[in-house]
Amino acid sequence: MAATRPDGPGSAPAAPNLVMRELRGDLSPGEFATAVRRAAREIGEHVSCDARYVGRVEAGEIRCPNYAYERVFRHMWPGRSLEDLGFAPRSAVRRRPAVGPPLAAVAPPAGPPLSDEERDDVRRRTFLGGSTALAAALGLDRPAPAAAAVPPAPRQAVDAARKVGAAEVMGVEQAVRDIRLLDDAHGADALFEMAGQSLRHAYVLLNDGDYSAATERRLQSSAGELAISVGWLAHDSNRLADARSFYSEALATARMAGDAALEAHVFCNSAFLARDAGRPREALRAAQAGQSAARRLSSARLRSLLAMREAGAWAVLGDRSACERSLALAHTLFDRGGSAEDPEWMSFYGEAELAGLEAQCWSALGEWDLASDRAVRAMDLQDPHFVRNRALYTAELAHDRLGRGDLAGAGEHGTAAVALLGQVRSARIRGMLAHTAGRLREHRAVPEVRAFLEAYDDALAA
Repeated sequence: MAATRPDGPGSAPAAPNLVMRELRGDLSPGEFATAVRRAAREIGEHVSCDARYVGRVEAGEIRCPNYAYERVFRHMWPGRSLEDLGFAPRSAVRRRPAVGPPLAAVAPPAGPPLSDEERDDVRRRTFLGGSTALAAALGLDRPAPAAAAVPPAPRQAVDAARKVGAAEVMGVEQAVRDIRLLDDAHGADALFEMAGQSLRHAYVLLNDGDYSAATERRLQSSAGELAISVGWLAHDSNRLADARSFYSEALATARMAGDAALEAHVFCNSAFLARDAGRPREALRAAQAGQSAARRLSSARLRSLLAMREAGAWAVLGDRSACERSLALAHTLFDRGGSAEDPEWMSFYGEAELAGLEAQCWSALGEWDLASDRAVRAMDLQDPHFVRNRALYTAELAHDRLGRGDLAGAGEHGTAAVALLGQVRSARIRGMLAHTAGRLREHRAVPEVRAFLEAYDDALAA
């Protein structure tokens, strides 16, 4: 039963969310709120749930939770959609006009303050639309906290009379490079907000600047790459819906610019996102579309990575033969070596990443020995400064050891992964460890498992 909320005079009163009330069971609203906050910490999310919020949910005042709460609820009740939990579909509560004036001409809405969900949506559209007026109204033009030193793209206001040239474009390109370097070292969580500000400024340059045709092509490409970078940070922070939105914007930019390299990059990341989001058919289509775009380019390594994305989709679909064909193609193309035509963003795609992606394929197919072997190889080959990837491969190895029934090995590698969490802020990696910890809790009698669970719980509490 989906809850409703009055949207204006004459609307029906809100209907209680009986599903969520039933799920609360004998817990008091305060106790239930505590359980929600605990579940949020398990996946690296932050929600300020209290008894009042629980009451609003059960009364039907909250028709659809924001993305953070959605992730927590779906973690608490895997396999259930928002509708299964008694909420209305997200599309039914969005107050977005189908056609309207540009964002820069839209004043902040009068009346009650925006809900969390509406504010999230306005923030995302502001980043992509380049609206300085609305950004100021929401406080988005303030400097981001100094959690990570990502130099944003040029911050000064841009008007129709201002000339945009090489210096401004180089600022956007450098922001992309710096974001990638810091993500490799520290993970996405600390970077997402500041990177979003950089993206907004890039689109201000693109939408409001005065530039030559050559500068326009370069600026479109760099803004699209920045949108992909922010999309990846959203993905690694478990903001999957946001990631999809940023990738859609990047794809639109690539299509308008006729930029095959940018288009291939978007599809590559979109395939990875769809696989993680449990949409393997979509992942397959995106990987194949990326390969079509990449055929116009001269980069065997790019085509290799896209073949690995296709292999990952086939693995989740359970088609071992198709997966093995794609893996073979990926290795053949990879062995041709790098070239001057390889995109700059592909610097991460070396032998370690190739082994790590193959490990994911075997893991999805339930081939735990092969998965463990490739994950170990990925760890051995990974450069030390790629801390996020080291943590990722170690967390994957813990999962693979558990799959093969090696409880002690799962505990050992889980502990090693936890030790890296102090250097890495990635909700995706924390979510992987939360899943492994959940499955190991009934095996605390194993010393290695007990050590892992104690380290993991201590890391959560910190």
